[in-house]
Amino acid sequence: MEAIMSSTVYEIITDQIIAQLEKGIVPWRQPWRNGLPKNLVSGKAYRGVNLFLLSTAGSEYFVTRKQAEEMGGRIRCKGFPVVFWKILEKENLKTGEIDRIPLLRYYKVYPVTGIEGIDLPSIAAGALAPIDAADEIVRNMPNPPTVSYGGNQASYAPSRDEVMVPEMRQFVGAEEFYSTLFHELAHSTGHHSRLQREGVTRNWGFGSHEYSEEELVAEMSASFLCGIAGIGQQTMQSSVAYIGSWLSKLKDDPKYIVQAGSKAQKAVDYILGHHNEDPG
Repeated sequence: MEAIMSSTVYEIITDQIIAQLEKGIVPWRQPWRNGLPKNLVSGKAYRGVNLFLLSTAGSEYFVTRKQAEEMGGRIRCKGFPVVFWKILEKENLKTGEIDRIPLLRYYKVYPVTGIEGIDLPSIAAGALAPIDAADEIVRNMPNPPTVSYGGNQASYAPSRDEVMVPEMRQFVGAEEFYSTLFHELAHSTGHHSRLQREGVTRNWGFGSHEYSEEELVAEMSASFLCGIAGIGQQTMQSSVAYIGSWLSKLKDDPKYIVQAGSKAQKAVDYILGHHNEDPG
């Protein structure tokens, strides 16, 4: 584990995302057909911005150096950072109470495909087909907005709490339909009756600098949900205009990408009915 200051961790993570964007790679537009990146030993998928930090590794499974050594593996690749929150407890000298201060830390994991002597797990049988899994996610969303099908554009109207999306037959394929629907459902989680996210409750103007963060949250959320369902995320053409704004914000604020990833994870947890999970 790296014992460094939170501000430095933010910079390390942000620099990696900036480098990908400047190469024309948008890390939250990944075809997660092999499943979300997860730890080989625990089987748990990584969360938040960690998914995008691991997205270019070309592997579904990762291990720490210690895990690799315990399994008899020999690392033949570079490591990738995974961030987490460490809670520092400190006494408040004024009140005498214990303040809980979150500090961002990171450690490195290694893709199993780059480790000799470790076997990949076999694919589990009995899982839902990707499109069926995507449909189940939509049907089981708690406290859902109204969803109307028709027209030629997808959108979310906070004033009516209504998602509007064209009918599936108007899309190139079912994956594009569900990717678009996930994006709009992610916007709906910001409604005042759900997570009360400012990007939605303040109703910033479409195309504004402030709304660009809400678009980023929705894109990330759609990417997470596509990965959970096992479908490839389609490019959201409307978000192309925001890439410059995202880059500018990332360069100005090292905390931006981690905070957006956390908001996206909370949106996904809400849609899946996992309201109280840690978004780290």
